[in-house]
Amino acid sequence: MTSRGAEAEALKERKRQGEGDTLLMKLCCVQLFNAARLDDVLAIWKAKTSSFDAACSIDIQLLCAAGLDATRAYLLSVGSTEATAALRRINECETGGDFEGFEVATYSAQWRTYYGM
Repeated sequence: MTSRGAEAEALKERKRQGEGDTLLMKLCCVQLFNAARLDDVLAIWKAKTSSFDAACSIDIQLLCAAGLDATRAYLLSVGSTEATAALRRINECETGGDFEGFEVATYSAQWRTYYGM
């Protein structure tokens, strides 16, 4: 899976809420998470921020397949408006406890169970 699937659905959702398939977006984001490529972080962020429904459906942890520190460093290096917003949200969520006990392998295993893989 490439980031194109998530991006295509996000674009539909941005144009008109309900037009994109948020369940498909979430599945694409989970697949991107499991690929653990830092250059997919912003594709996941775009999907997450495409609508209210997508924001609720796509967990913030899906941005952090390389781990919190590596994801933060990557977003800082990109420095775009989107990267800064994603970094700010990750930091807010961490402060709120959303990353308590977060481990990439455990989180990935939870998604395998969820999708019956």
